[in-house]
Amino acid sequence: MDEERAVRIIVTGRVQGVSYRWATEQEATRLGLDGWVRNEPDGSVLAYAVGPRDAVDALVAWCHEGPPAARVAGVDATDVDPREGVGREVREGGGFRTLG
Repeated sequence: MDEERAVRIIVTGRVQGVSYRWATEQEATRLGLDGWVRNEPDGSVLAYAVGPRDAVDALVAWCHEGPPAARVAGVDATDVDPREGVGREVREGGGFRTLG
């Protein structure tokens, strides 16, 4: 069985107004992850994802490219405990969704 991983992902660059959130939701759902994604006031995109390590790793790798119109400058993926805090809240919500 694949070990569970939870991450907070911050993506910078031209990632707002280019369907980045929608595409992230679609990719995370395809991978079977729980979590959410939203635009931040500073122009970045913030996401939390929880699921099997291989699937989370695949989403993080995908975030470096994003949808065709995006121009990703950076991706910061920080592990969080899937049993506590945001990881638990994401898992309790079930599925992957766009916020805001």
